[in-house]
Amino acid sequence: MPTLTVNANDLYHERRGAGEPLLLVQGMSGHSLHWGEDFLCLLERDFELVLYDHRGVGRSSPHQAPFTIADLAADALALLDGLEIERAHVLGISMGSMVAQEIALADPARVLTLTLGATYCGGPGARFTDDEVVQALAAAILSGDPDRKIRAGWEFNVSPAYGNADGNFERFAAVAAVDPVPLPALLAQLEAIIGHDTSERLAEIDVPTLVVHGTGDQMLSCTNGESVAGRIPGARLELLDGVGHLFFWEQPERVAALVAEHAATARPRAA
Repeated sequence: MPTLTVNANDLYHERRGAGEPLLLVQGMSGHSLHWGEDFLCLLERDFELVLYDHRGVGRSSPHQAPFTIADLAADALALLDGLEIERAHVLGISMGSMVAQEIALADPARVLTLTLGATYCGGPGARFTDDEVVQALAAAILSGDPDRKIRAGWEFNVSPAYGNADGNFERFAAVAAVDPVPLPALLAQLEAIIGHDTSERLAEIDVPTLVVHGTGDQMLSCTNGESVAGRIPGARLELLDGVGHLFFWEQPERVAALVAEHAATARPRAA
């Protein structure tokens, strides 16, 4: 199992595909399997994918000490160092998009392009998950019933149309049942998210940026994506009508095409 010791944590990682490297940064409670094979197979046609599991998550080593989003960004940059990758495209979703923001702010020379999905910057005007959704998810997690937890996560993370279509839940549930995130690690991630605030620094990001957000996102309203795109100079905003938080599960072909198009558009500037 490929792991690399990064900031005293053994991070699981994979490399697959061919092309310029694309670092994939997962969200809260997610690990490398949660990208879904449909999406990964599309991306690897254009990129060498670099997938990894955050500290304390998936196949990385256990970790329960408090950390910040900036700490997770430092992990990602150190992973690139260890893999001898000088520059990469970066795609982050949900919590991973917050990590991606910090990567671009900490070391912009390492980022070829930045894609922020289902994103959030914190600070004044940001809209966190509605209390009703948080309470329902917390009740499912604390119930101790893994099936209830997976079902609740599914219902709040995808649109009703996608969620009710034959076979979609079964495919997701098979992934979600593998290496579930321990509750202490989940709470540490939540604490890091609550402390995240790049609202006054996003104007400093000087890399080509694409923001993708579903208008049906119940976890993080698309108003957050609009705010983030408005704060980053030159950022492009792509709203997916009626699509939920797991937009890359619902529309893998469209999202993979957007990421590839964004990378191709930015190449003349990078050169």
